[in-house]
Amino acid sequence: MSLYDDAVLVLKGYENPLDPAQEELRQVYLDHLAAHPDGMWKACEAGHLTASALVVDPERGRVLLTLHRKLRMWLQMGGHCERQDTTLAAAALREATEESGVSGLTLLAGGPVTLDRHRIPAPCHWHLDVQYAALAPAGATEQISDESLDLRWFAYDEVASVADASVVRLMTRVRAALEQRR
Repeated sequence: MSLYDDAVLVLKGYENPLDPAQEELRQVYLDHLAAHPDGMWKACEAGHLTASALVVDPERGRVLLTLHRKLRMWLQMGGHCERQDTTLAAAALREATEESGVSGLTLLAGGPVTLDRHRIPAPCHWHLDVQYAALAPAGATEQISDESLDLRWFAYDEVASVADASVVRLMTRVRAALEQRR
């Protein structure tokens, strides 16, 4: 199965019944892929899917954010899909591992936590981000990558003071998903 086919299956199966805007966004993503067979790749100037993951240490009530080198914002780990990625989940896990330096990350079961569509500078216009949660193993040690200016653990209640609304929304949904597991 191709990454494109996996993305379509993931999106068709994605549900967030508590947020009708997520259903609309899911349909935007599916329509985009139907109109753009290259919609998984950075070269698609109309926009492309990306995969990200919020690295969480639920035992200590904290998340790991990266100070993005280009955007100079505290964000979750994530980025562009690559040709070797076989699934969106694998792309999100690869990105989280590369950008955090944390080995042994595992994705929270159940698929994506949320979707977030945001504008980016030309020549491309949109990132259609599929967002997961990555669980850090006990004793996780982070290591900064070339894509980051800094990496830092933040308590859940600190995130709103350093990150934008999209990261806060992601964190809120991750925490809700973690609560459902208990």
